[in-house]
Amino acid sequence: MDAAVNNMVSASMAMQQAQVIQEAQFSVFKEALDGQAAQISSLMDSVALDPQLATSGSVGTQINTTA
Repeated sequence: MDAAVNNMVSASMAMQQAQVIQEAQFSVFKEALDGQAAQISSLMDSVALDPQLATSGSVGTQINTTA
């Protein structure tokens, strides 16, 4: 009976250690995702909302159509 109890205690301790390791890995993963989200957000904020159209040159300033 003592061996069974010892085995259960060992298994329980191993599961607790695995859970702690998994929580630490999740925390690091979440920090990395938060950092990437901040970088993407700043990149999106730096993009102009209105597209700048061409005002000079031969490309994008004239439309030549025939019906």
